[in-house]
Amino acid sequence: MSEKTAITPATHTAPPAKFSHGVKKGNILQVAGQVGFLPAVEGQAPTPAGPTLREQTLQTLANVEAVLEEGGASWDDVMMMRVYLTDTGHFAEMNEIYNAYFEEQDLKAPVSARTTVYVGLPAGLLIEIDALAVLG
Repeated sequence: MSEKTAITPATHTAPPAKFSHGVKKGNILQVAGQVGFLPAVEGQAPTPAGPTLREQTLQTLANVEAVLEEGGASWDDVMMMRVYLTDTGHFAEMNEIYNAYFEEQDLKAPVSARTTVYVGLPAGLLIEIDALAVLG
């Protein structure tokens, strides 16, 4: 039986609680909820990519992709994504950004399934995304 391995890209700070940015076991990779923080700078607190939904969504997707790549996966391996928004009024804009982002990817497989829900996030954060990938 394969071991469970924590996945933490160099671009990410240590999580603020007892969890991993990603966990891989066998051919399954679960990416924890990622937010729109810019790549980590040693000695500095995490900084959001900007105040807009566009800036945060694009950075959040980049952060999910960093965990996927660190775990040996790509967008083609993603089976399910969950999007968490803080404002129901952001749904249409997020869909436009999300659709454009995945149109730019060189996907060999269909896009993943997706669920979108509304939640509370720390002040200033507008979106969080997690992903489940199956490798091979």
